[in-house]
Amino acid sequence: MMESDAASARGNVPQYSVSEISGAIKRTLESGFGRVRVRGEITELKRYPSGHVYLSLKDEGGKIAGVIWRGSVSRLGLAPENGNEVIATGRVSAYGERSSYQLVIERMEFAGEGALLANIERLRKRLLEEGLFDGDRKKDIPFLPTLVGVITSRSGAVLHDIRTTIERRFPRDVLLWPVAVQGEGAAAQIAAAIEGMSVRGPRRPDVLIVARGGGSLEDLMAFNDERVLRAVAACPIPLISAVGHETDTTLIDLVSDRRAPTPTAAAEMAVPLRSELVADLAHRTARLTGGLSRIMQTAKARLDQAASRLPDLPGLLDTARMRLDDRGQRLELALPGYVLRLRAMLDAPGRYLPGPDLIIGRRKARLSALVIPSPELQIERKRAFLITAARGLDGAVNQTVQQQALRVERQRLTPETLYSAIRLQKARVEGLGAHLEAVSPQAVLRRGYALVQDANGRPVTRADARPPNGRVVLSFADGERGARLDPLTSQGDLGL
Repeated sequence: MMESDAASARGNVPQYSVSEISGAIKRTLESGFGRVRVRGEITELKRYPSGHVYLSLKDEGGKIAGVIWRGSVSRLGLAPENGNEVIATGRVSAYGERSSYQLVIERMEFAGEGALLANIERLRKRLLEEGLFDGDRKKDIPFLPTLVGVITSRSGAVLHDIRTTIERRFPRDVLLWPVAVQGEGAAAQIAAAIEGMSVRGPRRPDVLIVARGGGSLEDLMAFNDERVLRAVAACPIPLISAVGHETDTTLIDLVSDRRAPTPTAAAEMAVPLRSELVADLAHRTARLTGGLSRIMQTAKARLDQAASRLPDLPGLLDTARMRLDDRGQRLELALPGYVLRLRAMLDAPGRYLPGPDLIIGRRKARLSALVIPSPELQIERKRAFLITAARGLDGAVNQTVQQQALRVERQRLTPETLYSAIRLQKARVEGLGAHLEAVSPQAVLRRGYALVQDANGRPVTRADARPPNGRVVLSFADGERGARLDPLTSQGDLGL
């Protein structure tokens, strides 16, 4: 009985293969849920080289796997990051080979305003640390731009307000780059427009205005996107942000060079008011004209005052002419007297000067005193000196002999001793005579020297004392000869 019950039970339970049950579960999930919106926190985010993105959504009670196919990443609406609380829109699908299910995500948005603000705050802090909000990075807005670039939607009142304001204040050319200001791809279009406007070319704007009308926080999220903010920071053109109404604040307002509360205010910042410029120019012109007039009046008054202080020029000239005539007349009278005084001053020292004859006589006397005696006179003087010296020597010898004789007599010396003393004295006398003979003029002439004299018997001691070819007398040891002073050649020999 029990075996029959078990068999009947097995016969009532249907039997499936693994593929059949997996397919049945997949069809059940897909048909039972269809498109769903799932709220949760992103975790386990992975981006693969194929372009697919895998992640998980979790909350306090569970976790579900999700996938974003490559074709849906660009249309997602935001860049998913770990920790963001989002609402993912897609469909539930099962993967039978692994007995798992997942959410195929087609669209994603932040879950509520609180999550959006938290994500914006995290991005703001990160960009603040990088210095993208620093004041020294801000560029000055040009005073009067030639071309104004506008990045906004083609449709809507924003573009109309900007054009109308520029036309009213100071007509300038406007270059529009139309973009989507909200929704999918808006951030990418805005970033591309800013980069495109920055390219150098003939139509490069002098100032940029990025603008859109008001909206909710979700509508303005494109202007909180990191790609847009970095494009604004890298833009070389001064940029004015005018996003939302006056109370709306986005991160692009912090990165841009100037923030306008409305698009109309942005246009007013971009171009000055022409009427104010004209009025200011007229005011400055009036001030300049008045200043120049006052300067000219002051200068004219000073000139008139100086002219009134000047003396009468014709009178000055007449006085100077009379003074000149008077000085000329006095000069004519004073010049001869001055010359006479100078001549008297020059003649006065001449009275005390000796005459030329007296000066010449004194010079002759001095020269006569300096004349060297002739060789004959010198020889006679030497001979007389020798004779006197010989006589004195003979007397000294005789006296010495007598003294020696007396000494001999006193000492009773022998004749041999006396003879030796006499020979000693004789040798001394002969030595003195030989010395005198060596220093005599005749001895000098015998050694090859000659005495040069002029025709008057005066010695010639310098080569320039006599003119060339002059006659001289040469005295030798054995006689005299006449000679002529011939010049030497460049080689030093006689010019024969």
